[in-house]
Amino acid sequence: MDIIGNRTLRDLWDELARTRTEDVFLVHEDPDGHTTSFTYGEFGTRIVRATNLLRSLGIRPGECVGMHMGNGPQQLECLFALACIGAVAVPLHPRSTAAECARSLARVGAALVVCEPEVRPAEGYPAGVRVLVAREPVPGPDSYDDARDRQPDTLVDPAPLTSDDPAVIVFSSGSTAEPKGVVLTHANLLFSGIFVAWQATMTSADRLLTTMPACHVNFVLNALMPVLTVGAELVAVERYSARRFWQQVRSHDATIVQSISTIARTMLLQPRDPHDRDHRVREILYYLPISDEEKAEFDERFGARLLNSYGTSETLVGVLTDPPSGPRRWPSIGRVALGYEVRVADTDGRELGPFQHGEIQVKGVPGRTLMAGYHGDPERTAQTYTDDGWFRTGDIGWFDEDGWFYFVDRLVHFIKRAGENISPTEVEEALTAHPEIAEAAVIGVPDPVLDEAVKAFVVRVPGSGLSIADIQAWVAARLCDFKVPTQVEIVAALPLTTTFKVAKNDLA
Repeated sequence: MDIIGNRTLRDLWDELARTRTEDVFLVHEDPDGHTTSFTYGEFGTRIVRATNLLRSLGIRPGECVGMHMGNGPQQLECLFALACIGAVAVPLHPRSTAAECARSLARVGAALVVCEPEVRPAEGYPAGVRVLVAREPVPGPDSYDDARDRQPDTLVDPAPLTSDDPAVIVFSSGSTAEPKGVVLTHANLLFSGIFVAWQATMTSADRLLTTMPACHVNFVLNALMPVLTVGAELVAVERYSARRFWQQVRSHDATIVQSISTIARTMLLQPRDPHDRDHRVREILYYLPISDEEKAEFDERFGARLLNSYGTSETLVGVLTDPPSGPRRWPSIGRVALGYEVRVADTDGRELGPFQHGEIQVKGVPGRTLMAGYHGDPERTAQTYTDDGWFRTGDIGWFDEDGWFYFVDRLVHFIKRAGENISPTEVEEALTAHPEIAEAAVIGVPDPVLDEAVKAFVVRVPGSGLSIADIQAWVAARLCDFKVPTQVEIVAALPLTTTFKVAKNDLA
């Protein structure tokens, strides 16, 4: 059953600005701890003015616009302003390098990027891409905030929209070096909001606090959209601080919090506070594993429930999730959720029974409950599905006799570092682009706080005096800082399998 119909994000904001005009929508806390709040009415006006600004700059339906910003209000208003036009928002990670930004902007054909000075690469953006600068005044016509505020507060010539129109392209690390552009429609975002509101039994009285980057689906689909669905309040903390996080949760009276294993672990490393259990948190929306011992310590110390779930960028939300009510079965990643089918299959595509390990596969509706596809890559999109329509997650799991699922490992191994998926191939290609590096292999090694660290094994060309610091600086100039190897080992040769592939199992 389709629960979205032809509703769009513009319809959603029209309704919210009209019916919840005086209710608080957003509380933004910047890295210095200063907070700014916006009602639904105020933010709706900002979206309308941003829409008119972008249209006046020639942005039309179907065009892609880069957004290179942090978790500030400008990022959110641009996302919805582009949706109101029928254009497509392309959020870039705030820690992306100039080279990464250039690749992403070129892939989607973006002629405009809205950025913040703090994250703008020193080398700038590609020639031919217009830049609007937000959050800080700049002279001339390139000041986003000034130009927005000069626009009328009613929409000028709104274009027709449908729920199938693409709204966002999110770049997700893949098994190859090139990140995949996951296309999300208006219907995808609206469904995600309904789903997570159901998952967390949310009401308009809730305050959801998040420190997730606004370029991630965790933020857009699992925090922002459910808040809008029920007319609740979003507390967007721009930068995670382990020392301040739980104090921020308490001071903002948050009832729902987003977390990953790194957050849980760093919270446990902080000095105990007699007020640790003095909070209003009803659910912690949680992703990625911690040990049974860490889970027990977290429960005892903070007295807050972890709502465990599993999903991917392509599946939008936690297709496997702890139920909204009733018992939970840690360390299970949950049961099959509203709107999906999930199975475990072997390498030949045969469905497996309880306790048998295989690939987790998901069935939904592309463009509705699953992504619309990978941008500009119908071949890769088709390869991601089985012949009978199951989305292949690339993850190994199993389920018990009661239908509770358990995560085992990845078929294609990403490095999971502090909630970020890192493609080893992408780092390897950055390394071997150096003229003095003959070969490189990259693996993840255990990290007690960040899940995994990036370790590189490097074979230098004969006669090279390249140092470990040189190698790290080379990668840092090309990739996000969290992709830079924190451990580098210079070796004479890489171990090979009988088919002359790198034997990564022999590396440690």
